[in-house]
Amino acid sequence: MADAKVIPFDDDRSRGAGQRGAGQRGAGRGGAQRGSGQRAAGRRRGAGRRGQGADEAGVTAVTAASGAAGSSGAAGAAGHPEASAGAPPEEAPREEGGGGWERRIAGGLSFLRRRITGDYEVDEFGYDKELTDQVLMSLLRPVYEKYFRVEVKGIENVPAEGGALVVANHSGTLPLDGLMLQVAVHDNHPAERHLRLLAADLVFMLPVVNELARKAGHTLACAEDAQRLLERGEVVGVMPEGFKGIGKPFGERYKLQRFGRGGFVSTALRAGVPIVPCSIVGAEEIYPMIGNAKTLARVLGFPYFPITPTFPLLGPLGAVPLPTKWTIQFGEPIATDGYPPEAAEDPMLMFNLTDQVREQIQHTLYKLLVQRRSVFF
Repeated sequence: MADAKVIPFDDDRSRGAGQRGAGQRGAGRGGAQRGSGQRAAGRRRGAGRRGQGADEAGVTAVTAASGAAGSSGAAGAAGHPEASAGAPPEEAPREEGGGGWERRIAGGLSFLRRRITGDYEVDEFGYDKELTDQVLMSLLRPVYEKYFRVEVKGIENVPAEGGALVVANHSGTLPLDGLMLQVAVHDNHPAERHLRLLAADLVFMLPVVNELARKAGHTLACAEDAQRLLERGEVVGVMPEGFKGIGKPFGERYKLQRFGRGGFVSTALRAGVPIVPCSIVGAEEIYPMIGNAKTLARVLGFPYFPITPTFPLLGPLGAVPLPTKWTIQFGEPIATDGYPPEAAEDPMLMFNLTDQVREQIQHTLYKLLVQRRSVFF
């Protein structure tokens, strides 16, 4: 392409010198090659005989010369500031969005590399914090937020630091309430605390489930493991009803079963941590248990084999829980640090504290049921 003709403004220099600012005197690359006497045209504010026509001609000349030299972007910005100022706002959002996706992809690849190379940490119980935060919680969160639409109350009753024992009712045929409770504590607590659940022996006897439970921070429901976690400052969750609660018939819903012999109270007393009662409404109706095939349960080694309106009639489809509306409320903590060390061996004290926790959970369940508009809404 032939070089465009640059129109010099030497004739008007004497008249326009006082009106032209230093930023309006562009020196395009094409004009610099022709000699110092030829300058690229900037915008002029004077209203001489050449006026606006000369200004437009200068802009065109500089743009054409810059395009031939391969630097039209720089010359265009020097000759027409408005054009260069308008372009970036259109490109900035796309660059920012692309950068966000790039960061996510890079983070995902980095996560995979650490998993493949074994460059990650687990504690003595097998808890994998990174896997729990980035994978397991991400899988449970849509069920928690969109399917069961869990509403959380009283999360401020869970301490911001130090150990605490969360004691909750247990129901629902399958232990989904424990998983939703774990998400509730992590996602609603200002300190994003992790709930370390105490699980039954059966959980750690099942293939795949065993590994996932360990990775998610669950551990065997025994006093030794619970006390070690509490003394380390963890929030520990326990459901004292056990299989009696989760496998009770639909007709006995929201009626708490026996809380065992009060072992969780003894553990809290030894560790000197508060007990936080927790009531869960909504889990009872996800699998309405209308029968129990006890013979089949004994053959399979299960504590019960549920029969619901949809299972086993509909096969695997019957294992899909009903989309009930959940409410989880954390009650006022019960302090234990004021008792002497020997209090953990006092059966009467353990019985009284166990009954106090159970009554508080039961009372809150009734209150939430009265306030509930519908099972599903």
